[in-house]
Amino acid sequence: QTPLKKTNALIAQMGITFLNAYVPSALCCPSRASILTGKYPHNHHVVNNTLEGNCSSKLWQKIQEPYTFPALLKTMCGYQTFFAGKYLNEYGAEDAGGVGHVPPGWSFWYALEKNSKYYNYTLSVNGKARRHGENYSVDYLTDVLANMSLDFLEYKSNFEPFFMMISTPAPHSPWTAAPQYTKSFQNVSAPRNSNFNIHGKNKHWLIRQAKTPMTNSSIQFLDDAYRKRWQTLLSVDDLIEKLVKKLELNGELDNTYIFYTSDNGFHTGQFSLPIDKRQLYEFDIKVPLLVRGPGIKPNQTNKMLVANIDLGPTILDIAGYDLNKTQMDGMSLLPLLRGDKNVTWRSDFLVEYQGEGFNGSDPTCPGLGPGVTHCFPDCVCEDSYNNTYACVRTLSTSWDLQYCEFDDREVFVEVYNLTADPHQINNIAKTIDQEILEKMNYRLMMLQSCSGATCRTPGVFDPGYRFDPRLMFSNHGVRARRFSAQFL
Repeated sequence: QTPLKKTNALIAQMGITFLNAYVPSALCCPSRASILTGKYPHNHHVVNNTLEGNCSSKLWQKIQEPYTFPALLKTMCGYQTFFAGKYLNEYGAEDAGGVGHVPPGWSFWYALEKNSKYYNYTLSVNGKARRHGENYSVDYLTDVLANMSLDFLEYKSNFEPFFMMISTPAPHSPWTAAPQYTKSFQNVSAPRNSNFNIHGKNKHWLIRQAKTPMTNSSIQFLDDAYRKRWQTLLSVDDLIEKLVKKLELNGELDNTYIFYTSDNGFHTGQFSLPIDKRQLYEFDIKVPLLVRGPGIKPNQTNKMLVANIDLGPTILDIAGYDLNKTQMDGMSLLPLLRGDKNVTWRSDFLVEYQGEGFNGSDPTCPGLGPGVTHCFPDCVCEDSYNNTYACVRTLSTSWDLQYCEFDDREVFVEVYNLTADPHQINNIAKTIDQEILEKMNYRLMMLQSCSGATCRTPGVFDPGYRFDPRLMFSNHGVRARRFSAQFL
């Protein structure tokens, strides 16, 4: 059962499904910035969803926006470009130029002010504010985005290639389904995997603080959230069907690439965390990636390790742009899409996140003390100022491994062997071979300071990997990382 039956039929079954697609940072704004720039967070400097964290800030606008892949498509490749939906969480903030700011690179701009909504929102229509109310037929955002997209396909120039980015907030909270879908999936609840509603022992203190077992009200809350998210996706499924039909009607479907993905995963009860993202586990960092288009054989799956930093390079590659001219950290997926033989591919990538936290206590949970934030039902907090970590996620013929270090007082380390433990229940940091730990620590340091081509060097389990133990620190390679200053 899935809310995306049409999407599956029209994209996945007509093209390729990437089984190991990830985001380097499981939070909306850093992840969207990675899609747009093709860069890891330490290179685009968007670290969380706040203006202070560089989300849609003046600095972002000045330093990163002119070099996003849509800007290059428009200025260098002659594309007409169309954006509709949620851009960055703080887009439209007064301190960042308001909705009058239209980022360079977009011929048509229909961007949501601030964060996800379904009704009662403001759009920037090419820099002019347009208010929407709560009348379903004219205001429901997913349908509004669909209609704007269809209009663009109807009236665009046929003499220039086109690129569209349709960014539905769904299935983001507040999970408001279209009226015809509010009764759907009545029997659906969140998956009960082996890591559901268990204590996160041997994990970072933020995970350990979750109350186990969860209260009945917490479980009901997360099951309701799961069901409502599915309901909102039915409208996304409709949008995709309308777009594909329109492209077919225009005679453009066969020469158009269509990418379907998400900016982060989401957890619903794993390790007793009710709902959110921004943690280092598979359920938060793994996303769907489906692609159809010219030269892509139908009904394929691919197990290569891909990340959202690859989307920009891929689309520029399709447009014929020389990727050596960019500063992007990602790799073009085009050889994988075409099914080229003997492609040399990465065996690891970097995951990094800088925690958010208030100096004061969370007003909803004053007993927890300062530094925590996003405290959901029963005062389980999803983030804190020292929920700052970096990981190497490795997938090679011999290893399916994740190595993570926290930038906190205890320099906490988490390591998972996903071959034996796919739900990441057992942290093996204290039992894994010391040499692997040292190599992973060294690789993490390299990736955290990488830029462009150096982000694509061979991983620890590649034949071409070179390890020089003299470069390691004496205390078994575990060190307190200080990336807060260089990050901002």
